[in-house]
Amino acid sequence: MSRLALSEKILMNIEKPARYIGNEVNMVKKDLSKIDIRFAMCFPDVYEIGMSYLGIQILYDMFNRREDTYCERVYSPWPDLDKIMREEEIKLFTLETQSPVMDMDFLGITIQYEMCYTNILQVIDLSGMPLYAKNRTKGMPIVIGGGPCTVNPEPMADFFDMFYLGEGETSYDELLDLYKIYKNSDMTKEEFLRKASNVPGIYVPSLYDVAYNEGGTVASIKPIYEDVPAKIKRQVVTDFDKVSYPMAPVVPYLKATQDRVCLEIMRGCIRGCRFCQAGMIYRPTRQKDVEMLKKYARIMLDNTGYEEISLSSLSSSDYEQLDELLNYLIELKDTDHVNVSLPSLRIDAFSLDVMSKVQDIRKSSLTFAAEAGTQRLRDVINKGITEEDILNGSRQAFVGGWDKVKLYFMMGLPTETDEDLQGISDLAEKISEEYFDAVPKEKRNGRVMINASASYFIPKPFTPFQWAPMISPEEFTRRAYFVKDSFGKQKNKKSLKFSYHDEGISLLEGVFARGDRRLSKTIYDVYKKGAIFDAWTEYFDMSKYQETFAENGVDVEFYTARERDIDEIFPWEHLDAGVSRKFLENEWKRAKEGVVTPNCRMNCSGCGAATYGGGVCFEAKN
Repeated sequence: MSRLALSEKILMNIEKPARYIGNEVNMVKKDLSKIDIRFAMCFPDVYEIGMSYLGIQILYDMFNRREDTYCERVYSPWPDLDKIMREEEIKLFTLETQSPVMDMDFLGITIQYEMCYTNILQVIDLSGMPLYAKNRTKGMPIVIGGGPCTVNPEPMADFFDMFYLGEGETSYDELLDLYKIYKNSDMTKEEFLRKASNVPGIYVPSLYDVAYNEGGTVASIKPIYEDVPAKIKRQVVTDFDKVSYPMAPVVPYLKATQDRVCLEIMRGCIRGCRFCQAGMIYRPTRQKDVEMLKKYARIMLDNTGYEEISLSSLSSSDYEQLDELLNYLIELKDTDHVNVSLPSLRIDAFSLDVMSKVQDIRKSSLTFAAEAGTQRLRDVINKGITEEDILNGSRQAFVGGWDKVKLYFMMGLPTETDEDLQGISDLAEKISEEYFDAVPKEKRNGRVMINASASYFIPKPFTPFQWAPMISPEEFTRRAYFVKDSFGKQKNKKSLKFSYHDEGISLLEGVFARGDRRLSKTIYDVYKKGAIFDAWTEYFDMSKYQETFAENGVDVEFYTARERDIDEIFPWEHLDAGVSRKFLENEWKRAKEGVVTPNCRMNCSGCGAATYGGGVCFEAKN
């Protein structure tokens, strides 16, 4: 074990010191004398959150299978340690070897969520590097970003040397091999970046020039050299059964947010909800072989000691061999006392039957992501679920013993009216009536509870709603109070509860989701004012952002409140997420008309994902 980077005195005076000492079960250890490339893999949030992210576990395993590469982990220090590190000039370090991040060849940062942007600057800053990529020289780590926010990384473009667009299993080997040549030659950093820009999926923002119109919209995005690609395509694994998967994931000392074996059964989603970025950018849908999953489950449980296993996908119910897989997992539950967690299930008779076998129904609640209160608005967003589906599912659940239901909605969806808002409480009331109708009084276990919550709709890049405006925070609050009041007028109001999300954080998420490079100065300045852990309510300070926006002359409503012209050039126009602009435009038009688009297995909509050559697009031909 390497000498710890933090003294015993520091460790004894900070919250949860186990976040920083490494040496967990299944942590990879390597002989540094045999290593050519050291890669610090960072999730820019606290340890417990980062250790729950499957993507890093996959890349950690994949990189460490290379004999010449050592992948280590780093997370954002919690504010108590952040303060000490700055006061005592302690540089950020990796968990595996307790080495300074500055000793690494790469700092790879997963950009999972817009509200982690200041934490990214925290990580770069505490590492001892200049925040702006243009000020970092050869010999300093190459800062590379990956994850869902790379479909529009422009607000963070000035801080990264490069971004990896898409799934890491496809192009990283080529990039690392190129880096070895760069590291052991007189190649300049600029030359390396130019060569790296031709690796599939690698986007080097410094090699592109962005021009703006007088009104503030983007006029053009062009590479500054002829040998740099004009468009960068997101990378996708086509043969999902042949990629590596972590059979012995690192087991944290602390209880992580997702403290269990995670079994990835499928990537992508066939449904096509028009608000859902993940459902668009992770196309095409690809499934993993069920026999392989059974084998993985057994091995991973043995290698970790976990007593719970969870299925990972955007819509587990759409996995075609789910019945067989769940029957196997139920056998594990009975023989090995393994608890099975089943997120992302569509609520139907089969799902309820399965859940009754694997869950303690007295402790769990049923979840419906209804998203909208009326069928008209569910058709606008292409949700693919009817009120009848929801009520029938609820009724079957109540008969089966459930008495708690969670309902998820969004407010501010395109074309939403007060009638749609009224529909939220009306639907909650109808579900409660199903309970009283289906369950005899003598069999009721207390009062039925219907908990509804609403989030602020945020239009995201590469969705049909990327042209849509956001409603103002004031209008969101008005709609929230409207819904809350309507809940209080329902007959079964004592069984109904309504809550809504913070509008400040959502507003900022909306700004950065569709923002451009001009926002980097704002992010830099607000970080310098002390903003970190903005996704955490106790540390989020909206006044810092309001003050910084004003100082930088940023018009928030330019990014949030206006509907984009159909032919507007987006800040991410030079990036290709796999779905074509023509398809998204057509879906935006169909949304306004309230026309439903069938799911991918019912009918191909020509979204563009077939160009990858795999997945659901070709199932019928096999």
